Amino acid sequence: MSNPTMSNPVTAVPPASAAKVAAHYARRLGRETDCADVHAAFAGGEPGFALLDVRGPALYAKGHLPGALNLPRGKMTPRRMAEWPIGTLFVVYCAGPHCNGADKAALHLAELGLPVKVMIGGVTGWVDEGFELAEG
Repeated sequence: MSNPTMSNPVTAVPPASAAKVAAHYARRLGRETDCADVHAAFAGGEPGFALLDVRGPALYAKGHLPGALNLPRGKMTPRRMAEWPIGTLFVVYCAGPHCNGADKAALHLAELGLPVKVMIGGVTGWVDEGFELAEG
């Protein structure tokens, strides 16, 4: 049993209320998804979103998520994005946790007024989950 009077790096700062924690994670899940959920969405048929690999064409050709389109942020023009139906959800990913390309792409798409989520983990997370990459 824990001693509530003892302080350590975990207990030194009191936890937020359950309501604040719930609100935080609800907001976070509105902005992010993960590799397993993307994989499950594609395995179920029509995923309900456009999956965009925002890395450069050479890295995309070496290996990308099956079903992903290569669309680096610089090519995400209003005209190009208008090729999708209004309301399309975009899920973006890049190389992995060491890369902020997906964050930059998500910001850009949001600034264009488009719904977007980042697939956390990127290609690194996808491979770590044991999922296959497509080439070409």
